Amino acid sequence: MKTDANVRRAVGLPAPLWATLSATFFGVGRLRPGPGTWGSLATVLLWWALSRWINPNEQTIAAIALAALVTIIGIPAATRVARASGLRDPQFVVIDEVAGQLITLIAVPVSWKSLLLGFILFRGFDIVKPPPVRQLEKLPEGLGIVVDDVGAGLYALAIMQIVLHFGFLPK
Repeated sequence: MKTDANVRRAVGLPAPLWATLSATFFGVGRLRPGPGTWGSLATVLLWWALSRWINPNEQTIAAIALAALVTIIGIPAATRVARASGLRDPQFVVIDEVAGQLITLIAVPVSWKSLLLGFILFRGFDIVKPPPVRQLEKLPEGLGIVVDDVGAGLYALAIMQIVLHFGFLPK
């Protein structure tokens, strides 16, 4: 019996629009070179803009809520787009970078220095994929696509909090 993914590939059906828009972060994933870097940069810029409208005392909970929402939407969206494309982890799917980058920025004061450091840390951990992040990629479909970046975001968040705690980030 053919699965939904096999049927879509066999007849060349695209992923649903909601999944494509979500997975590519409204087309940011189509930018070249380095769509993952563009996805992370778009997330940092969007967080900077949104944070202007969020009370500083509520920014941590807002970042957590956004990261959770993006992860919850991102897993099925990435699954649908990956199935439709026939690729295990399409480069143009960047919702995983959005989730990981948001996680990195949890409880981080919004300044150009902290946002830049958070961007650099997340991209570094996303590229290097220290254990067990690399192993998370092996999870099936959208779960593996998104959760490895969640892991990279958690590594970056930990380093970011250490840097902030010990005052290593100049004011």
